[in-house]
Amino acid sequence: MTEENVILVNENDEPIGLMPKMEAHEKALLHRAFSVFIMNDKGETMLQQRASDKYHSPLLWTNTCCSHQREGEGNIEAGKRRLMEEMGFTANLEELFSFVYKAPFDNGLTEHEFDHVMIGFYNDAPKINPEEVADWKWMQPSDIKKDMAQNPQHYTEWFKIIFERFYDHLMKNIPVQ
Repeated sequence: MTEENVILVNENDEPIGLMPKMEAHEKALLHRAFSVFIMNDKGETMLQQRASDKYHSPLLWTNTCCSHQREGEGNIEAGKRRLMEEMGFTANLEELFSFVYKAPFDNGLTEHEFDHVMIGFYNDAPKINPEEVADWKWMQPSDIKKDMAQNPQHYTEWFKIIFERFYDHLMKNIPVQ
C-alpha cells in the first residue's frame, strides 16, 4: 500500500502541490486537513482514543475523527469517508470554521494544517476500526474542557488547540447542556 499524499496549500487554502503525508509532517509544511466533531442529542461530544500503534500520539484522546482530504475530494466528502473508516458510521456534516495551526511532536514530526472543522450528529455507538481507534466515549464539552485543563497529557496536541475554538463556537452558536 502506498503512502497517501496530502494537499499542500498556502495561507488562503489554495492548493500548491501534493506530498507524501510523512514527508509533509517531517518538513512541517502547511497542508489541508479536517477535524470532525460528532455530537448526540444530549449535547455530548464523541471522543476517540487513538490506537496504540499510531505513528504519533498513540492512546491519546481526541475529536471523533480527523485526517487529510485527498486530491479532488471536498471537505464534507473527506469527513464522511474518514468517519466511516475510523468509527464505522456516517452522519451529515456541516463545516463550522477553518483555521491554521502548528503542533510539533516529540518524535520530530509537526502538524502544520489548514484545518476545516466540521460537526455532525449521531446517537448510537460507533463500530470502531481497531487499527485506528482503541476506545471511544461521550463527554459533555464542559467536562472535556475541565479534564483537559487537569490532564492535558491525555489529549492530542491538535485537539487541545482545536477544541478551544470548537468550544467557543458551541457557546456562541449551539445550545449545549
